[in-house]
Amino acid sequence: MSNAENNVDPALVRELATILDDTDLTEIEVEHGSLRVRVSRQKDYVVGHPQPLTSAPSPDYGQPAAPAASQSGASPVNTPATTGPEPGTVPSPMVGTVYLSSAPGARHFVEIGQQVAEGETLLIIEAMKTMNQIPAPRAGKVVKILVENAQPVEYGEPLVVVA
Repeated sequence: MSNAENNVDPALVRELATILDDTDLTEIEVEHGSLRVRVSRQKDYVVGHPQPLTSAPSPDYGQPAAPAASQSGASPVNTPATTGPEPGTVPSPMVGTVYLSSAPGARHFVEIGQQVAEGETLLIIEAMKTMNQIPAPRAGKVVKILVENAQPVEYGEPLVVVA
């Protein structure tokens, strides 16, 4: 192979990186003849559901405030203090199909009760024929696995709880 064939076009690498950003993938590989270019990145995952970029609703000043308790002396209905995801929830960083093991019939990456290290693979999400490993964002114990093998998932959907 000549030296000219070994040169990688920096524009190609930039374009592949842009595709990673646009599609929220963690890895992409292109092969052309004897040239093979693979671009990958480690993503920082934020625990919790993504917040939509909308403005807060305007308060309605025309309506009277609701009473704190009924006049019969009954206490108000108990509501949960938090409506967000359980602490330690790992959300899906992309749309795709979840796989709990590396191959059909293989041992799952993690089991409930298992201790995991930060960065350890929890599961795989297949998106556009690419297998994306989803790492543990922190060290801890796997408390819940909220998805089933081969289940489709949406962006931000809870996958696993690591406490």
